[in-house]
Amino acid sequence: MWYEILPGFAIMTACLMIPGFSTVLFHRLEFGKEKRVARYPYQWYLMERDRRVSGQQQWFTSKGLENID
Repeated sequence: MWYEILPGFAIMTACLMIPGFSTVLFHRLEFGKEKRVARYPYQWYLMERDRRVSGQQQWFTSKGLENID
């Protein structure tokens, strides 16, 4: 029957999800946040803005708008 494929499908899905979740967990441990990905020029612009605003040349330690001089 059709339900006999469910165990194999569950195992395959779990194996395909492990790399994605491990990457997120690794970046949380390393940076304190998930990795930011710049797929479009506007996203790259925002990351560079955060790097400038932070004062430490790091995009992941950005200040909030209330702390900008």
